[in-house]
Amino acid sequence: MMAVMEIPPFERFYLEQRADVLRHLNRLLPREDAEDAYQETFLRALRAYEQLEHGRYLRAWVLTIATRIALDLLRRRRPTGIAPEQEVSDERPAFAALDHLAAGLPPRERAAVVLRYGYDLDYADIGRALGSSGEAARQAASAGVRRLRRKEIT
Repeated sequence: MMAVMEIPPFERFYLEQRADVLRHLNRLLPREDAEDAYQETFLRALRAYEQLEHGRYLRAWVLTIATRIALDLLRRRRPTGIAPEQEVSDERPAFAALDHLAAGLPPRERAAVVLRYGYDLDYADIGRALGSSGEAARQAASAGVRRLRRKEIT
């Protein structure tokens, strides 16, 4: 039987997760929207924190909140063009290289590709983040990769 992990105090949780959440949101949204979504993510997390039963999947949980907020913002805005390519320096994490590649993908595929190949999350966690099943997450990531390959060929 798996041991139930204790939930750390919110302040420690915040300090441990804040950089990952902001990087994740910066991959999905323009900078000014990412900052607003970042604040909203931790506000929602704070409201729900005391209702958590264990601390086993806190990273996936907070990335799920962030992804849903980002997808809601993207749905409301319905961007018409591809986001401008951002400079990539050697100091950025490996998943940052996905930013300019995934920028033109539909929001759900973009999120699945970034979470799978940038954050190395498994499909079950990605499915939870996207509010779907692991299989649907796998299909979204696969569709995103196929779309990226077609862009590379043409």
